[in-house]
Amino acid sequence: MKKSLVATAIAAASALLTLQASGPAQASTLSDFQSSSNPILFVHGYSGDSSNWNTMADRFRTDGWPSSHLDQWAYDWRQSNATTAQQLATEVDRLLAATGAAKVDIVSHSMGGLSSRYYLKNLGGTSKVDAWVSLGGPNHGTDSANSCFDTSCTEMRIGSSFLNALNSGDETPGASRYATWWSPCDTVINPDSSVAVSGASNTRTACISHSGLLSDATVYAQTRDMINS
Repeated sequence: MKKSLVATAIAAASALLTLQASGPAQASTLSDFQSSSNPILFVHGYSGDSSNWNTMADRFRTDGWPSSHLDQWAYDWRQSNATTAQQLATEVDRLLAATGAAKVDIVSHSMGGLSSRYYLKNLGGTSKVDAWVSLGGPNHGTDSANSCFDTSCTEMRIGSSFLNALNSGDETPGASRYATWWSPCDTVINPDSSVAVSGASNTRTACISHSGLLSDATVYAQTRDMINS
């Protein structure tokens, strides 16, 4: 009988210690996330889709972002980037309402950087976006766009009226934080210098392909640290 009582007491004490050890840690992790992390809106590029972000979104999820805060948005990439920006504005509002957050972070790839920059500059996005990221964005045009003829693609041509207007004045307006990543081995964005935005933190990567920017572990870690700083 005594052995049974002792065993029961030990088991109860052990359960209490486990609860005390795990409870606060889990609460702290959630609290830390809520206080420091915004929902992320991913914007793919020309001829892309939401699945382009699977690897990066999985890494954010592993690092503590809940699925509700990872929005792999899709849109018609053939239309004008100005039209996409208007739809992006609606999606930002939807994401903020769904999560209760005050601001979002935008992570874009390639042409996705243009519609999201248009949103920040012309549609009041700076009041709703904390951090903006461009991975291999044709922010000042690319000669690759000379061979395609969708409205969105012609807007990516060097010297297009769309880009001239987008880059006039302040390229990084408002209080939002801006960052770009560009690769010297990106054969889609030519010249390489097109990616960098005046007033942003512009980072040269290792020799990575245009699509490789979406899955490179170092680019992910740097992006994560930038938007969560």
